[in-house]
Amino acid sequence: MTKSTLRVQNADLYYETRGTGPLLLISESGEGDAGRSIDLVTHLADDHTVITYDRRGLSRSTIDASSAGVTVRQHADDVHRLLAHLTDEPVLMLGQSLGASIGLHLAAHHPEQLSLLIAHEPVSPWLLPKPDQAEHRTELAEVRDLYLEAGLPPALKEIARSLGITGGETEPDLTPQPMTAQRQTNFDFFIRYDFLAVIDDDLDLSSCRTRIIPATGLTTPRTVFDHRCAVELAKLLGTDLAEFPGGHNGNTSHPHAYATRLRDLLRTAIA
Repeated sequence: MTKSTLRVQNADLYYETRGTGPLLLISESGEGDAGRSIDLVTHLADDHTVITYDRRGLSRSTIDASSAGVTVRQHADDVHRLLAHLTDEPVLMLGQSLGASIGLHLAAHHPEQLSLLIAHEPVSPWLLPKPDQAEHRTELAEVRDLYLEAGLPPALKEIARSLGITGGETEPDLTPQPMTAQRQTNFDFFIRYDFLAVIDDDLDLSSCRTRIIPATGLTTPRTVFDHRCAVELAKLLGTDLAEFPGGHNGNTSHPHAYATRLRDLLRTAIA
């Protein structure tokens, strides 16, 4: 594994690379930093060079004191600069939740950098029909307000409800990921700033030429807005919706099965 930091606009972006083979960038969900999908990366590193990173504002990716707030497009620009630093060839990308929303911006604005984007349950209300867009933007704003008023525990319950994150069976021997002080700090940035970025986000994919595979979890409730975003993305692109083991966080709850499904999907898509 290699670790490094890249200077991007008003921030230092920390990233890691592991493995050998074609480049595969993973953009994480929620408060996830470069180590969030460690078990998934372990299963992929035999035949891919996996790139993970801390989004700006999380863990080791620090923002300049003069910089305020963040947008999804700015997150995508960070990924654009990271990929431009690492290679001049198109790469594979797996985007999870907010990471999928970031991937859609990258696909639209820098299609030359991606050979394929797998967008797993993007948190992109702009994909929904107009009345539903307002409803779910309001829902996210209310969760943010709850966090600012009552703290993290009640906010996490509402995040789990709105995204359909449920408990249940997991694969054995997962790497422990306790709620450390660093994760709490990451959650603070995620809810305080990234929620606003999602609420304000918009994008026109009508002329996008990047190959995109919308994806969802097998156990994600079909009523929650992130699943519906994946369904609407598939309709917009006129393509099928791929299913992965587990739910919204199947990459961390079922990493071996998730890696197997991802590898099969990549093999079929590239063939």
